[in-house]
Amino acid sequence: MSTLSYETELDKVLKGDNICHDLPVSQLVERALDKKEGILTSTGALRATTGKYTGRSPQDKYIVEEGSVKEKINWGSVNQPISKEVFENLYKKVLGYLQSKDEVFVSKNFAGADKGYRLPIRVVNEYAWHNLFARQLFIRPSKEELASHVAEFTVISAPGFKANPMVDGTKSETFIIISFEKRTVLIGGTEYAGEIKKSIFSIMNYLLPERNVLSMHCSANVGDEGDVALFFGLSGTGKTTLSADPSRHLIGDDEHGWSHTGVFNIEGGCYAKCINLSEEKEPQIYNAIRFGSVLENVALDESRKPDYDDTSLTENTRAAYPLELIPNSMIPSVAGHPNTIIFLTADAFGVLPPISRLTKEQAMYHFLSGYTSKLAGTERGITSPEATFSTCFGAPFLPLPAYRYAEMLGEKINQHNAQVFLVNTGWSGGEYGVGKRMNLAYTRAMVQAALLGELNSVETIVDPIFGLNIPARCPGVPDEVLQPKETWADKEAYDVKAKDLAGKFQENFKKFANVSDEILNAGPTV
Repeated sequence: MSTLSYETELDKVLKGDNICHDLPVSQLVERALDKKEGILTSTGALRATTGKYTGRSPQDKYIVEEGSVKEKINWGSVNQPISKEVFENLYKKVLGYLQSKDEVFVSKNFAGADKGYRLPIRVVNEYAWHNLFARQLFIRPSKEELASHVAEFTVISAPGFKANPMVDGTKSETFIIISFEKRTVLIGGTEYAGEIKKSIFSIMNYLLPERNVLSMHCSANVGDEGDVALFFGLSGTGKTTLSADPSRHLIGDDEHGWSHTGVFNIEGGCYAKCINLSEEKEPQIYNAIRFGSVLENVALDESRKPDYDDTSLTENTRAAYPLELIPNSMIPSVAGHPNTIIFLTADAFGVLPPISRLTKEQAMYHFLSGYTSKLAGTERGITSPEATFSTCFGAPFLPLPAYRYAEMLGEKINQHNAQVFLVNTGWSGGEYGVGKRMNLAYTRAMVQAALLGELNSVETIVDPIFGLNIPARCPGVPDEVLQPKETWADKEAYDVKAKDLAGKFQENFKKFANVSDEILNAGPTV
């Protein structure tokens, strides 16, 4: 089937009487309430639940094996190939399914705040609340832009349509399929809204490097003097929390591009993890959750007040809201080249320093490693902390070989003389269950010192196992906190745990056989 026939078939469906085009936020909320897709909370936000799928389904994500991309994609467990025939069959079935619905919701948006690199997209949803989610998370066109908007990629999400693996060639009832030639994402069998957001991110991670733009899974902010900071990290490490700084302007909380002119947000909203959210610790995020925002799988009390400490539905509770609800946000979310880059990790073993200064080679090593910890209780079967490595801090969303992104980062660090730091927002004084989570006030003080350049020339102490340069002093932080071993009562237990984690780093890094000796030797030694 040609691209033209796909467009004609979809356009025909989207001309139906059941199609609701570009509804404003208020009407999408009304439709979601009428359809009992969610309820209004005491804050005015819409709360929806997503059933058994409360997170992404990586085993059900595919890329169509097409001639134009076949030699470029890094095929494997992350980028699973699927045939054109399977995609075409499901595509026709999903379109037929949507035609049978009373209402289908369509919105036109953009991905990429820099107009030189933005991607016009269209999102087609079975659910009104999903369309509201997409409207708030992507970049909303002006009236003039809407009139001339021509989508270059379409996301079609039909959670109520479930695949039959025996007939449809999938692994389960759920599927997330990207076709680069047909410029289409097909989603079915899951109500988790994050699949919509992350499918577009995966597409941008393919398209932007082709234009010599580094796509990044990071948050970003900028100071009054134009100094830009990037915060890389996996879910739960503090990307959103640390970038929402009242003294700086938020560029974005999760996805960015770095071009020859500077950094730009790929999105127009934030998708914050809100487990244990409090107004005291994270006032900007807390106060952004109001009418127009979407809460996903958050428990409510009798008065419909969100209970952010309740994990009865999932630990992966989420809040989606437009960027402009954060005070001091940067609109449009475009800025210059980064001065400071921070890699965030939540080390549940309690052995990594709370902050360390990285050489360019160490930066490349830790970028490729993408380390953090999974905690006991967060996934079935995990009874103690587990080390997890996600290349470039975003492996599930990288269609191209990892080293492509790492090389681009290294080049940009060189070109713009960016200072790179590794910050551990995890445990201190012992591993999870023994020590305590790093004091957020201390982490903020360390990040602030890094952003102000106060750690660039301070005396450092080299960690004997990880080889990291640990600042001997940092304003607002007790000296002993900076040296992880000093916070442990049992020093021998620290050595055992540190060597164990170092070995895990080395074992994981064996898959990067093509890196230089300088990068390889920048990792821990045992």
